[in-house]
This record gives sequence, structure tokens and C-alpha cells, in this order.
Amino acid sequence: MRSYQPDLTPPWKKSAPAPEVPAEPDLVVEDAVTGFCGAVIRCEKTAQGPTVTLEDRFGKHRVFPMEPRGFLLDGKVVTLIRPSAGGPVRPMRTASGSVAVPGARARVARAGRIYVEGRHDAELVERVWGDDLRIEGVVVEYLEGVDDLPAIVREFAPGPDARLGVLVDHLVPGSKESRIAAQVTDAHVLVVGHPYIDVWEAVKPSSLGIPAWPVVPRGQDWKTGVCRALGWPENTGAAWQRILSEVGSYKDLEPQLLGRVEELIDFVTLPG
Repeated sequence: MRSYQPDLTPPWKKSAPAPEVPAEPDLVVEDAVTGFCGAVIRCEKTAQGPTVTLEDRFGKHRVFPMEPRGFLLDGKVVTLIRPSAGGPVRPMRTASGSVAVPGARARVARAGRIYVEGRHDAELVERVWGDDLRIEGVVVEYLEGVDDLPAIVREFAPGPDARLGVLVDHLVPGSKESRIAAQVTDAHVLVVGHPYIDVWEAVKPSSLGIPAWPVVPRGQDWKTGVCRALGWPENTGAAWQRILSEVGSYKDLEPQLLGRVEELIDFVTLPG
């Protein structure tokens, strides 16, 4: 009689075993089925098997079974396993959520740049992405508005090895900002924006302990109107420092800003 192996699947149809990765706290993975992406909060042993709890950038928690080939790490399929008691020190992360590189020196500045509209924008980008920008050698400068953006781009003289990324406030259809941005057509320039009137609004209200950002009537200075509505002293500089002090990481920012800044960093650091 012929004897058969239990598994009759042809070798070329079998999936290669996925690397096993300890589910250390702060490790950011994506569930392969649902696409939910988040940082590991904890692992637990249950009657149905081990589970892992992930927290996304909005603070939402979800529990997933730790099944073979169940997660993506940096876009590659992995199998999460429970970390050993004496396992390696958990990976530390920068304020943007990137894996930190201990002892890394700042790279010599690239010719490419990221331009933002104002000082507050630059300070917020520095607070969350500063470590990443230094490692990548990307300098952020502010423009004091975008009215002269086409001329500024021409003066910068972008090219394959000197890409320019521009972050614009209130970049929505029909706005003055959108009309100005449309004038920039250079292939080595990327202009993106967020929908907020000012970058203040890109900070989550919950991070400041307020229910929502106030609606300021047209014709009023927006920042001053916000201070009045919130009962803060009408000192916009002091108000901004108060807001900035509550930003500890990417979790305190709205996704409409997060995605655009990440997009600009990727664009400026593309190989020439």
C-alpha cells in the first residue's frame, strides 16, 4: 500500500513561515484582516489562546488573537508571540511614533526643505517630528503666509536633489490658499495642506481639556476670538505656548495634519 503524508499541499503552494516577533509594548503593527493599526498595549493569555491589545493613534483599543501570520510589521507579514520575561528592552519611539535610534547623530542638512506658513506651524512640526527630521537632515522653515508662494518657489529653484515640500493652512476648495497653491506646478515641489483655519485647530480639543474649538464669527481675528471664547487672556503668544505644552506626541494631533506632514517628509527625502 502507498503511504501518504498528512499534508498533501504541493510545496510551491505552501506559505513560507512568517518571522516571529515578540509583541513588546509600543511595537506598532497592523492586523492583517481588518487593517487596524496600533501600538501594542499588552498581551494576555485566555482560554481561546493568547491575545494582543493594540491602541491606534486616536486612543482606540482593540483586542486580536495572536494567530500565525496575523499581523503586518513595516508592511511584512509576521507572527506575534508573547515576549519573554527577560526579553529585550522595548523599543522606544519618537513623538511621531517612529522607532527611535538611540545615539543617532543629526544628518547634514539636505538641499531639500519643508516650508510651513508660520512660526506656530514650525514649532508644532518640530515638537512632534523633530527627532525624525534631524535624522533625515530635513530643515523646516516658515514663510509668514503663502501669498508670495509662487515667487518663493522660483527663488528656491527646486530640482531632483533639492525637493521642496510646502504645508499650507486652510487648503480647501475655493479658498485663497487653494488658488495660490494651484499656481505651483513644478514636479519637484509638493504642496499639501490641512483644512483648519490655523494650525491651532490641528491639536485635538481633548488634549487641551476643551469640548471643541470655538466657532469664531467672520470678520474677527480667529486666534483672538478663540481666546475670548475660551476665557483665556487675549495674548495669542501665551495661548499658543499653552496649547503647545499639551502636545506630547502624534496622538495629540488630528489625522488631517499627521498624514500631510508624513507625506512631505517622504517626498523631500526621496532619492534623487
